[in-house]
Amino acid sequence: MTLEACAVVVNHNGQGYVEEAVQSLLEQDARGIEVWVVDNGSSDGSDAALERRFGSAIRLIRAGRNLGFGAGNNLAIRQAGGRHVLLLNNDAVAAPSFAREMIAAAEADPRVGMVAARVLDYARRDVIDTAGHLLYPDGLNRGRGRLETDRGQYDACRTALFPSGAAALYRRAMLDEIGLFDESFFLYGDDAELGLRGRLAGWTCAFAPRAVAYHHYSRTAGAHSSLKAFYVERNRVLVLLKLFPASHVLVSPAYTAVRLALQAWGAATGRGAAARLAERRSLPHLAGLTLRAYASAVRALPGALRERRRLRPLRRLSTPGFRALLDEFRLTAREAALKD
Repeated sequence: MTLEACAVVVNHNGQGYVEEAVQSLLEQDARGIEVWVVDNGSSDGSDAALERRFGSAIRLIRAGRNLGFGAGNNLAIRQAGGRHVLLLNNDAVAAPSFAREMIAAAEADPRVGMVAARVLDYARRDVIDTAGHLLYPDGLNRGRGRLETDRGQYDACRTALFPSGAAALYRRAMLDEIGLFDESFFLYGDDAELGLRGRLAGWTCAFAPRAVAYHHYSRTAGAHSSLKAFYVERNRVLVLLKLFPASHVLVSPAYTAVRLALQAWGAATGRGAAARLAERRSLPHLAGLTLRAYASAVRALPGALRERRRLRPLRRLSTPGFRALLDEFRLTAREAALKD
C-alpha cells in the first residue's frame, strides 16, 4: 500500500482527549495514512495509555520533555514518510473523511502547499472554530469565522491564507523547500509563521470545507490564560519581523497601538479575550504580561533577523502581492481586540 500521508499528533498531558484524536485518525476512510504520536514528556500517563490501547497501530515517540508544538511535530515529520503531512491537535477529533478531503484538495493543484480544514467547536458543533486564518497588519492572527454559527457561509470557499495547526495538511515538497516549524516559537503563532513562509515562497493554501475536525478550543494552555497571552503577543512580533515586508514592519506600530487601545477598552468594559483574562487576574497583570512579551521578543530579535536574511532567496511573493493577501484575509482591529 502506497503511503499517502503521515498524520501527526503532539501530546502533552492529554489523557481523556488524545485517545479520541488518535482513534479518529485510525478510522479515516482514506488508505495509506500512517499515524504518529509524539509525547512531549507527559506526566499523566497518557503516553502509556496510548501504547496499551493502540500498540503497533501507531508510531509513538517519547520526547522525554515538553518540546513545544513546533519541535514536537518536527520530530515526527523528519522521521515519517508520505507525500503529505497531516496535523491534528491532541484535543481535536477528525471526521472519517478528513484525510481524504484534505489530500484531494492538495492534489487538485500542484501549487497548493497547505490545506486548511473546517474546524468546528467540539461541544457546539454548529459553531466555527476556524475556517483558515485571518491576519492583522501587525502580525496577529486568528481563525476566520471564529465563533460564527456555521450556516454554510464558507461552503463555496476554496482558498485560505494558511491553516490552523489544530487540523492542517502540508505538502512534503513545500516543507522540503522552506523547512519545518520554527521551534523557537514553542506555543502559538508557529502555524502562522510556517504558513506565511510558504506563501512568501510562492505556495498557495486551499480550503477544504468538507474536511471537518472538532476542537476543544485552547484546552492545553487555556483560552484566557497568561501563558497563551504571552506567547501570542511575543510570537506575533517574531512573525512580523521575520516575514513581513520592511514597509509593513515600519507602519505596524500604529496598528498595534490601535489594537492595544481597543483591547484596553475591551478589558475595562468586559469585552474580548483580554477582558476574560483581566477578570481572572487584573489589568496591571495584563499590562505587565504584554511588556514581558515585548522584552522576550527583543531578546529573540537577532535570531529573527538572521532568519529573515536566510529566507530572502526563497521569497517569490512581491510586496504588492503580500499586500493583496493581507487585504483579502484582513483581520480587523475590532475583531482582533474585542472577540473572544
